[in-house]
Amino acid sequence: MQIVTIGGVTVGLCILGYFVTSWWPGRKQLTKDPLRHSADLAPFLFAWSYGCLTVLGIGGLIGWAADTALWISNWLGDVALVWGVGTAAGQRAGGTVYLPLTQTGGAVVLILTAVMVALVKKSRHGKTLKLGAWCGLTLGTSAGVAGFAAVPLATAVNWLGGTVYGAL
Repeated sequence: MQIVTIGGVTVGLCILGYFVTSWWPGRKQLTKDPLRHSADLAPFLFAWSYGCLTVLGIGGLIGWAADTALWISNWLGDVALVWGVGTAAGQRAGGTVYLPLTQTGGAVVLILTAVMVALVKKSRHGKTLKLGAWCGLTLGTSAGVAGFAAVPLATAVNWLGGTVYGAL
């Protein structure tokens, strides 16, 4: 399992900043039609949650892809920090212990993977979904506020998996 560095968190925050800036409709438009503009956040938030779940100890091909994407994000962020602003590279940013997924929670993530693949291929929100998943896997195990979201997500997916597979 990859550990997120400050560079990886920086990449995730850059993605988040890019998305929020491009989504922001302006205060007047947001107060005029808050439901529609808030609904535009749903694809990104769904994909962010999925990205966060993929990095929480899923093995196999999904776990390998998430770990590889996190490693690349760490590397890109560390290079940008060293060459861009002259800071040190490789400083660990994950300081919290997070809840791993159970076997049935992992099964739910596999189902979500199938849903994500279909959504990326068929939806007009393909770019938003990709950015959200990338942002989620970089921020999911960070020690900040984004990292604390991993515990309720993992708990919910473990519960859902236990409930669905327990009922079968």
